[in-house]
Amino acid sequence: MLAYVVRRILWAGVLFLAITAVTYILFFVLPVQKQQAVRRTEFAATDVRHDLNINGPVYSEYAKFLSRTIHGNLGHSFVDRQSVTTIVKDAAPVTAWLVLGGAFFWLLIAIPVGVLSALRPRSVLDRITMTGVLIGISAHPLWIGLMLSYFLGFRLHAVPLGGYCDLINPSTTCGGPVQWAYHMLLPWLTFTILFAALYVRMIRANVLEILDADYVQTARAKGASPWRVLRSHVLRNALLPVVTMLGMDMGVAFGGAVFVETVFGLPGLGATAVTSLRQQDLPTIMGIVVWSTLAILTFNLLVDLVYAAIDPRVQLVKPKERAASAPTAQAPSTTQPATQSAGGR
Repeated sequence: MLAYVVRRILWAGVLFLAITAVTYILFFVLPVQKQQAVRRTEFAATDVRHDLNINGPVYSEYAKFLSRTIHGNLGHSFVDRQSVTTIVKDAAPVTAWLVLGGAFFWLLIAIPVGVLSALRPRSVLDRITMTGVLIGISAHPLWIGLMLSYFLGFRLHAVPLGGYCDLINPSTTCGGPVQWAYHMLLPWLTFTILFAALYVRMIRANVLEILDADYVQTARAKGASPWRVLRSHVLRNALLPVVTMLGMDMGVAFGGAVFVETVFGLPGLGATAVTSLRQQDLPTIMGIVVWSTLAILTFNLLVDLVYAAIDPRVQLVKPKERAASAPTAQAPSTTQPATQSAGGR
């Protein structure tokens, strides 16, 4: 297990270096970006060149930028000379709570609904679920947010239309956990409708496939109760793809946070990035990209560790062996591990 963790951490470090290097070249090295940054800022051109380090070789510039980033120094904004680290620290918790809270709620809804829909195929519940899945997959997050704001906020006055309250500072008129959660309900619900549809469809398909597997039929023939079959044989294997998909969807959720934050007026990284793009504030945009990269890589690392804990065979398979066995292991990926576990029992 330790070797697997070290291998995943090293791979995450390589990805971070590659992403930051490409982003640094696109933002600060290309001649067009240099000219625009120097010409469009309100400060002296010498100050901008000093902030961007555009006078030396590229490898030296990137090494200095990487060193400052490791020490938490992301530069200063071109607009008001505020520290980019401070800007990111103020906006990052809003986006993080938005994405993590949305992920919690869409999993909380998708797992039981997907399982119940698979246990009763072609029932009324299944048909209603599939209709909701179609709507959730087809709708844009901006449209979902506007419709929820209109019906739940404007017509019913059940939740606030927008704005953000501080979670930790309850001394203000809008602060504390209660007001914070109250203002985050609509953004979380938007994410829930958007992603729960995808997960319900995937969980339903996985459960239906595993219910027809031979090891499930064997467990039933041995007299195992329906709940034990569902818990020990079906859910354990049906949720493996969910863990993998959750790691990939976190990056998509960070991108979708831009629309949600725009609709509900949340001061998160998405809204800050849009404002910085309009003002061509390159250090602020770069800081947001670096923080988002670190957040996504960290979450994917945690997902890999959870996947290895659920399926210990993952940490034992070497990359060459995994590549060699990929064509044959493609189809029975959900049934083969459970067959072994059923046989062991």
